[in-house]
Amino acid sequence: MSTELDPGSWATLTPEPEFVITAAAHAAFAATPTMIFSATASDPSGFEIQSIALTIQVMIDPARRGYEPETRARLAELFGAPASWAPATSGLAWARVATTVPSFAGSTTFAIEVPCTYDLEVAAAKYFYAVRDGEVPLSFHFNGNVFFHGAQDRLQVVPVAWSSTAKYRMPIAAWRAMIGEHYPGGGWIRLSDETLEALNERRAERGLPSFDACVRELLDG
Repeated sequence: MSTELDPGSWATLTPEPEFVITAAAHAAFAATPTMIFSATASDPSGFEIQSIALTIQVMIDPARRGYEPETRARLAELFGAPASWAPATSGLAWARVATTVPSFAGSTTFAIEVPCTYDLEVAAAKYFYAVRDGEVPLSFHFNGNVFFHGAQDRLQVVPVAWSSTAKYRMPIAAWRAMIGEHYPGGGWIRLSDETLEALNERRAERGLPSFDACVRELLDG
């Protein structure tokens, strides 16, 4: 419900929307792995918001949860050996995405789509791969512009407050369900052209049925 606005306050009052993340689920049957975060935008100013153009930096906050010894060992590449292990307090960058909040007065819901990768050379993917259960602490940092109808119904624009952030704890099961749909029973690694050619030649020479079998033979050797 919108709030009745005192005409004398038009000149000084501006919208200051706040954002909350409420849920996370992967986009089923999407062409590429995509996580969708459900969010709400609310503004008590009473203005009619035409739209909000948002850019969102999504960060992983490793220091906001605990880890068992096995997970610490898997995270050694990111944070060092378990004996001296300390999560990065500044967080790990996951994604930077854009979205538009539709017209509303009072509050509304919107979605944030985050493209994902299973490339284990990417720090965020390494972290998700290492964490097998529980939740992943995330921070959403918002910036952009609010378009609203001000005095005499004139369209005006103000920036989103630089301090606009939202915290959310994403169940790691949601990320694993997404990866399981796109890479069932397997994963993805990047190889240089030279390495790929060498593996292909060895696979053919050894009469192996797949690259997986070729790599397994090399590991067993």
